[in-house]
Amino acid sequence: MRLALAALVLGALLTAGPSAGAEDLAALEGRLAQGGLVLGRTAAGAKVTLDGRPVRVGPDGVFLIGFGRDAAATAVLDVTLGDGRRQRRTLAIEPRKFDIQRIDGLPDKMVTPPPDLLARIKRENAKVAELRRVDSEFAEFTAGFIWPVAGPVTGVYGSQRILNGEPRAPHWGVDIAAPTGTPVRAPAGGVVRLAEPDFYLTGGTLLIDHGHGLMSAFLHLSAIDVTVGQQVKQGEFVARVGATGRVTGAHLDWRMNLFDMRIDPVLVAPPLPPDPNCPPNPFGRPSSC
Repeated sequence: MRLALAALVLGALLTAGPSAGAEDLAALEGRLAQGGLVLGRTAAGAKVTLDGRPVRVGPDGVFLIGFGRDAAATAVLDVTLGDGRRQRRTLAIEPRKFDIQRIDGLPDKMVTPPPDLLARIKRENAKVAELRRVDSEFAEFTAGFIWPVAGPVTGVYGSQRILNGEPRAPHWGVDIAAPTGTPVRAPAGGVVRLAEPDFYLTGGTLLIDHGHGLMSAFLHLSAIDVTVGQQVKQGEFVARVGATGRVTGAHLDWRMNLFDMRIDPVLVAPPLPPDPNCPPNPFGRPSSC
């Protein structure tokens, strides 16, 4: 597979150890920030850890690292090559400020579900959590990402939502307003892991596995046009925008996870405003269109 990866070390965003610079053992591309995803490339056969946790390295040396909404100010990247060379780099993680959103007018049972629905919600959440542990060896993410739909952004990653006056967990995706029935495209290639038409909170829910633990989730869909296990290509129509589950209107909620870590799709896709004719870019690079 051709890698859409420039061998570029983001020196301005890294605080490197004594052996850093021209001798860096891994090239990194992406935004080192809370909610950010970074694409790395090192020698085949290398071992990589982030803060002591092993990172999958593909046979071509490609790997992914990510940082959650509340990531610490620094992270430690260790790279060990097959010939014994080792390097430790301290990465400076950019802090971000997150908005607070207030949503009123929701039915009470959607804000605080009745006890008889809690078991269903737990089962659905557990099913998604289990799938997010899948660690596929393929690496469809190397081709970059496109926007699944075009439209105004009405909700952003990391914002805390206050539903009918009650604080809730942060919002983990980007909401894109579009009419019900608008086609949704796969932002990158991958394998369908979940295609559920009627989850209680998220309605029609689709998960696409892009490899190495990176998955896209699409919520509140009115229809899903693919099946579990199906391989999809970037740009392929996979679903349709809807207003199912806990919503106040039709939109697409696009989320990304690196295993259980929540990633901000806005930091991965080409810069806004979304343009369906814009070619894919690796994570966060300036768009040429």
